[in-house]
Amino acid sequence: QVQLVESGGGLVQPGGSLRLSCAASGFTLDYYGIGWFRQAPGKEREGVLCIGSSDGSTYYADSVKGRFTISRDNAKNMVYLQMNSLKPEDTAVYYCAADSSGYCSLYPVTYDYWGQGTQVTVSS
Repeated sequence: QVQLVESGGGLVQPGGSLRLSCAASGFTLDYYGIGWFRQAPGKEREGVLCIGSSDGSTYYADSVKGRFTISRDNAKNMVYLQMNSLKPEDTAVYYCAADSSGYCSLYPVTYDYWGQGTQVTVSS
């Protein structure tokens, strides 16, 4: 069974850090482009950043450049989202997704598999 499971969300103060994890089962992440998305209440799901499978190319939303990074550990079939200097506007449910084309984009429609999401709340 193909599955993506996110973990690591929680409550953090502004300026703090969190690392989200995305664990894959039922398929090998090596050949997939991986994206992280988020959705705040009343807003559309938006792409945060992504990493391709072949050359490891990455794309970042302007709102997170310099603060968020994505990495992958193919041996563990895991992808990580490191979030630093968090702001209240980063509050959202965060999702990881896998694209079988191997490429990555910040557009949700291109992705084949999705996790269930993990809540990140940035508040003092």
